[in-house]
Amino acid sequence: MPFPANSPTVDDLPSLGLQDIARLPIELLAVLQRDVDERLKRDKAAKSRLDGALEVRFATRAAEERQSQAKDTGTVRFDEGDFTVVADLPKRVDWDQDRLAAMVERMRAAKDDPAQYVDIAYKVPERKYVAWPDAIRAGFEPARTVRTGTLKIEIVPQGGDQ
Repeated sequence: MPFPANSPTVDDLPSLGLQDIARLPIELLAVLQRDVDERLKRDKAAKSRLDGALEVRFATRAAEERQSQAKDTGTVRFDEGDFTVVADLPKRVDWDQDRLAAMVERMRAAKDDPAQYVDIAYKVPERKYVAWPDAIRAGFEPARTVRTGTLKIEIVPQGGDQ
């Protein structure tokens, strides 16, 4: 459906008030939503390609700089022409949960306080919680807080075709 030439575009959205956008015809809102989604998809693909090219160009040099500084991870800086390249290789540490649990139990058995050394968190997956018998659920209810996520609204033409 064509819209008047003065209809707002995706580029106009940041300068419009929420109420102004909310009052637009549903057909135009659907077009804007589709256009924003397409732009996001295109921009994510462009960023991924650019990030990949930067890695091709600078990863080896960054690794050499990191090695010269005796660093396995972290940030290094080096000059390239009139620019400084900042290359950060973050550290990601994973812990074997079964082994940690065994260590915590050994500490407790030795009358040591594992909380001085490790953070201990308890989690209950919601699908397990709803499968529990009522009596068990009732005991856990005071420890449970339910928060909502972000509302997502999608405009779909009738018939469900996008």
